[in-house]
Amino acid sequence: MNYLNKNMTGVHKQLMNGDITSEELTKQTLDNIKKTDTKLNAFIDLNDSKALDDSKAVDQKGIDASSLLSGMPIAIKDNILTKDLKTTAASKMLSNFTPIFDATVVKKLAAAGAINVGKTNMDEFAMGSSTEHSVFGPTHNPWNLNKVPGGSSGGSAAAVASGEIIAALGSDTGGSIRQPAAFNGIVGMKPTYGRVSRWGLIAFGSSFDQIGSLTRNVYDNASILNVIAGHDKHDLTSSDKAVPDYTQNIKKGVKGLKIALPEEYLSDGTDKNVKDAILKAAETYKKLGATVEKVSLPHTKYGVAAYYILASSEASSNLQRYDGIRYGYRSKDANNLAELYVKSRSEGFGDEVKRRIMLGTFSLSAGAFDAYFKKAAKVRTLILDDFKKVFDHYDMIMAPTTSTPAFDLGSKTSDPVSMYMNDVLTIPVNMAGLPGMSIPAGFSDGMPIGMQLIGRPFDEGTMYQAGYAFEQNTDFHKHFPKIGGAK
Repeated sequence: MNYLNKNMTGVHKQLMNGDITSEELTKQTLDNIKKTDTKLNAFIDLNDSKALDDSKAVDQKGIDASSLLSGMPIAIKDNILTKDLKTTAASKMLSNFTPIFDATVVKKLAAAGAINVGKTNMDEFAMGSSTEHSVFGPTHNPWNLNKVPGGSSGGSAAAVASGEIIAALGSDTGGSIRQPAAFNGIVGMKPTYGRVSRWGLIAFGSSFDQIGSLTRNVYDNASILNVIAGHDKHDLTSSDKAVPDYTQNIKKGVKGLKIALPEEYLSDGTDKNVKDAILKAAETYKKLGATVEKVSLPHTKYGVAAYYILASSEASSNLQRYDGIRYGYRSKDANNLAELYVKSRSEGFGDEVKRRIMLGTFSLSAGAFDAYFKKAAKVRTLILDDFKKVFDHYDMIMAPTTSTPAFDLGSKTSDPVSMYMNDVLTIPVNMAGLPGMSIPAGFSDGMPIGMQLIGRPFDEGTMYQAGYAFEQNTDFHKHFPKIGGAK
């Protein structure tokens, strides 16, 4: 079973018609993952026996005609809690942690009939842009095994792009769904902050984190958001706004839509091939009846600096719970309580996580709070104001997702600042809590280029509408990587 030529609608029809059972589909999916993943390392753990048991139960109950996810195998990023299935956040600190409950999104997927086949690789505690910061080793890009798949949801992206799975969940704190989606030539959506419950998501930066999905096409992505979105009494930051049917108006087109193209996203730091692809995409939208005009988001250049102060500060607070006492890794070489704390954290966390904890702790210290944290918070407000001004006149923003295509494995691990700059075009969306989606928009030397669509708060519907229109009038989503079947 390879999903490269498939979509959820087509597979759902096969299941409904009895051409294949959910159990057969799940078994074939697991077999293909075991065969393909030796080259990719996209999965940390497979849910073999339970996935097969769950698929049998769906078959016995009967495929739900109203749910595209009924009997459908999917994958879950390994920082989203899954009951009785290890959830490690790709860290030695949690390498043997087995949750006793499911995250809300996992419960919702199960209620829709989806089958969890396993947990995908990621940057440790979602801190990274390349999925190289994992205690289980790096994930490889299926388009070129010497390239990174992006991060931190690189395992989910590579699994979908290679055809191992039809869809996967990821999390996005500063671009961790959209950037790997761009690097792998697939669709990745970060919903509006609060649109999807974070209950059961291992926290990195609580005011930035958001769960979303990675798929091969826009319609499938919208179908998954229909299921996972909505208020959750366990998450007080989740919105109680009604959840629309995101597929209802998806085919309406973009005629009359006003789209903004920020000049700052097309600066000298953006690769020429990426710029050309986005400008060509703008012409496609114009031909389809939309208006595309250049605008300015002047505080974009301060986004990375402000984000790494704020997000690291939140990480410093969130990760202090990992102390070697109640759960997680505990050092065997400690002689007293102080040593237990220090050695457990020193041995359990990787270098990138330690770096961000130290940066965040410094930023929150008495001597640095006013000079760094407070100023970064003010910059966050300025970035939000930039977006508000644009959305007073435009329906949506289009821009590159990343400034370059995927880079070589190992090329930036020794230069943290260079690695951080990979998120320069995705971070502002998280700073403002807006929805952002990456869709395939071109190629550069055989590697995918992603286009980022940014919408008003809770207006994912317009983004899906615009993404679907672009997808139907281009063929970038029909190209396949070498791993998975391309010749």
